[in-house]
Amino acid sequence: MHAIHSLRRLAVVLAAAGSACAYGFSGGGLPSHVRTVAVIPFSNETASPEITREFTDALREGLSKRLGLRDASEEKASAIARGTIVRYEMDVPVAYSADRQQATATRRRLQIVVDVELYDQTLGRTIWQKKGIVGEGEYSERFEAEGRKQAIGRIVNEVIEGAQSQW
Repeated sequence: MHAIHSLRRLAVVLAAAGSACAYGFSGGGLPSHVRTVAVIPFSNETASPEITREFTDALREGLSKRLGLRDASEEKASAIARGTIVRYEMDVPVAYSADRQQATATRRRLQIVVDVELYDQTLGRTIWQKKGIVGEGEYSERFEAEGRKQAIGRIVNEVIEGAQSQW
C-alpha cells in the first residue's frame, strides 16, 4: 500500500513538473541580458528577391511580439539574427480539378528552406542555430503570396521555439 501511495505522489509531482515546463516555468527563453535584436537581411540564394524582405520583416515581428525583443541596429543590439535563404520551390501540385477535360491544379505547395543563427553579441557566442529549416505553405493558383506567408510563418515559429528551448 505504501508503494502505491508513493507511486501516486511521484506521478503527481512529475505531472506538475511537466505542466510547469509546458508553460515556460522551467527557465526557458533567452539570456536575461538579451533585450534587443538586429535582424540582418538574410542572404538569398534563390531567384525570388521579395522573399528576403518578407522573411526579415516576419522574423523581426515574431522576435518582438513573442520574445519581447526590441529592434536595434547591428552595432547596438545585444543579439543578431542572421542566415541564408537556401531554397524556394513553388508550384508543386497538391490537388487537381475534378473536371477530366481540364486538368489544372487547384491547390499548390511551396517550400522554403532557411539556415538561421541567433548570435549573442554581448557574450560573443551562438545562442541557437539550425540549418535546413523547412517551411511549407499551400495556396490556390495565382495566390502564391498566401503560401509564402504560411511557409515563412512556420519557419519563424521554429526559430522562436528553438531560441526559447536553449536556456
